Amino acid sequence: MKVGLQAALNDANLDAAQASSQRQMAVSISAIADSVGRTASLNLCLILDHSGSMNGRPLETVKQAAHRIVDSLSPGDRISIVVFDHKAKVLVPNQVIENPAGIKVEINKLKASGGTAIDEGMRLGVEEMAKGKRDTISQAFLLTDGENEHGDNDRCLKLAELAAGYNLTINTFGFGDHWNQDILEKIADAGGGTLSYIQQPEEAVSEFSRLFSRIQSVGLTNAHLLISLAPYVRLAELKPIAQVVPDTIELPLMKEGHQFMVRLGDLMIDTPRVVLANLYASQLPEGKQAIAHLQVRYDDPAQNREGLLSDTIIVDANVLSQFQSDPNAQVQQHVLALAKYRQTQIAEVKLQQGDRAGAATMLQSAAKTALQMGDQNAATVLQKSATVLQSGEELSESDRKKTRIVSKTILQ
Repeated sequence: MKVGLQAALNDANLDAAQASSQRQMAVSISAIADSVGRTASLNLCLILDHSGSMNGRPLETVKQAAHRIVDSLSPGDRISIVVFDHKAKVLVPNQVIENPAGIKVEINKLKASGGTAIDEGMRLGVEEMAKGKRDTISQAFLLTDGENEHGDNDRCLKLAELAAGYNLTINTFGFGDHWNQDILEKIADAGGGTLSYIQQPEEAVSEFSRLFSRIQSVGLTNAHLLISLAPYVRLAELKPIAQVVPDTIELPLMKEGHQFMVRLGDLMIDTPRVVLANLYASQLPEGKQAIAHLQVRYDDPAQNREGLLSDTIIVDANVLSQFQSDPNAQVQQHVLALAKYRQTQIAEVKLQQGDRAGAATMLQSAAKTALQMGDQNAATVLQKSATVLQSGEELSESDRKKTRIVSKTILQ
């Protein structure tokens, strides 16, 4: 298994007469399977809310989704299941999947009761995942339908960051309309995972299966993008770098010596991670000029190897005395995806400030950006929310959640 690493500027040409030129650099990173290579076993932890509000059909559909996951695991894969209400317990300790029927019996024993303590569920989930992390791809599915009323949201974020530091990925599922989108989104972002929205109970099986298919394609883990900039190139000071595929996330930037470093987490075989960096280049002499050197540090759990380095690639720009633009359409799509996300984020802030008109204007802008991308689903959702606000009404919980979800990703 090796790393696929490619990069392109939104415009590879620079004007030799320009004192400073801004460029967006899109970097695509994926795992590439060797013909004889094998993928590491999966170490999956289900962290499931069984509080009183999950009573009836919600909990039954979650059980069905969990059954489907158990049936989908391969020999050698590991599973653990943690459940929580206002406290948490280990339902199925971390183990190699040898008795699926017995695990399903344990799942069927679940009954809805009590309140919600997400952080306690996370704590036990991280502990169980850690037991099986050696030479595996470790992932958690955290599902809840409510607020963390008996827990501490800051503790949730610290646990997500701790998990990511140990190469354990946490994905979140919001079930119904009464969960806290801010906290589940932050947990997924900090935990290197993704947030999914299960609006109706019957969607639980398909949403679990969709994300399970994605994590089955993970080939490499603990990936970090290393960026070395030429002396005349700098990153933007405000929001210099973000991921735009498969989900849009503002990424924290770290510095190691003269290099910048961005944690990417897991690398999938069929879906690249695409990172967009906002660069400024000073005035340069005519000709081909190196803008940046890029490399990826990663782990290969199938080979039990850590701290591997990809080949280095060089990102060049063409400096022209007779400037002519050479736009890259694919990079421009990524720029629009980030604009859609940031416009929606601004709308959310304005809404929290009570500026309904300002929020509607930003959502309309985001809808137009989505249309430019060809993302019709997002455009429809964003425009609907803008129209509701313009009419003087409040957004429903489901509308707010769908608006945030479509701002982060292109719905499949």
